[in-house]
Amino acid sequence: MTSASVHPKDRLLATASRLFYAEGIHAVGVERLVSEASVTRATFYRHYPTKDDLVAAYLTETSHRIREAVDAARAGKPPREALAAALSVVGDATCGEDFRGCQFLNAAAEYPDPESQVRKVIDDHRQWFFEVLRAEAAALGHPEPSHAARVLVLLRDGALHGGELDDAETVRATLRRAVEEFFPA
Repeated sequence: MTSASVHPKDRLLATASRLFYAEGIHAVGVERLVSEASVTRATFYRHYPTKDDLVAAYLTETSHRIREAVDAARAGKPPREALAAALSVVGDATCGEDFRGCQFLNAAAEYPDPESQVRKVIDDHRQWFFEVLRAEAAALGHPEPSHAARVLVLLRDGALHGGELDDAETVRATLRRAVEEFFPA
């Protein structure tokens, strides 16, 4: 499929996803987005009234992909294995040579206002992941499943930052070991 046959809105989103992740959101301007997506400014603003609308769409699409990967990894597994599988998705994310950290943490650093639409997408994604982990911790009989989930979300955050600095297999092994230690069989 040629880029001309891809709908302009989809080209904009794909271009934004690539550039925002590789270079940072504020480092990429609208002019560059429209140029690389081969669309006009009018087309950009028809589909995304503001750049923040495009950023929110980028993060929403990223969230959907991650949710699908986590759900697929957990499907049909008992709670301990499902929890390990959810965190394995995080570990696997650190393995690509183009890994640049967590899209949500990167965006949060650029959007400090908790009331912005971008932060609301970030918060929604983080709340979803927290709920996945809390449900698995509860299913495992943890006495404080919400606390366990908060600890695991912080571990996830650290893994996604550490994945830029440490060997990816070390990050994965650390996540696996954390589940084993936090939820002994």
